[in-house]
Formats: sequence, structure tokens, C-alpha cells
Amino acid sequence: QVQLVESGGGLVQAGGSLRLSCAASGRTFSSYGMGWFRQAPGKEREFVAHISGGRTYYADFVKGRFTISRDNAKDMVYLQMNSLKPEDTAVYYCADSRFGGGLVSTTSTYQYWGQGTQVTVSS
Repeated sequence: QVQLVESGGGLVQAGGSLRLSCAASGRTFSSYGMGWFRQAPGKEREFVAHISGGRTYYADFVKGRFTISRDNAKDMVYLQMNSLKPEDTAVYYCADSRFGGGLVSTTSTYQYWGQGTQVTVSS
């Protein structure tokens, strides 16, 4: 089993920055890749970013603003979010994928999920 705990969310003004962290514990050595998703009220959970094998992937709406990184020694994954917009307001989730080959942007590719951290961007 893998446990994921997100932190770093909060309230920020438009144009500001936040850094989300995801602490992983359990069988982390078997992880293939890690992702960040978000879900706004009344909307589907959507892909934000993914990192695996040193490669990173981003949703178009965050390219150039968000950066995903991973510290394997600490079993941590980060999401640096800059130039935040009110439409970035959502609960952000960290996710762990055990296997390769699936689409990194689909929720079914991930087997483990954190509880989420709220990000609110005011205008």
C-alpha cells in the first residue's frame, strides 16, 4: 500500500505562487510515475502534471506556469505553481501510478490518491 499526503494549499491572490508538496510512504520504490490532478466544484477531476523517468508532462492550461518535480530520496513530489489565476481554484490531488503504458492524463492510470489540498485564488 502507498499513502499520499498533500500539503501547501491555501489562499493566494491572482498572480501569486504556491508550492504543493506530496509526501509518499509505503511501497514507494515500486512507483512508476506521479501525477497531480485538480477538481473544482461541480467539475470533473482533471489532469495537471505528471513526472516519470525524468520526463514531465503538463496540461496545456498550466504550461509555463506550473512545474512538477520529484525528490526520490525523500519520497516527495512537488508542484510549483506560479502566475496563479482564479480559474486555478480547486482541490489538488497527488496520485501514484504503479504501471507504465497508460495515458498519464487519465485518472484510471493511477492506483493511489491523496486526500487533496485546497487551492483558492482570489481575483
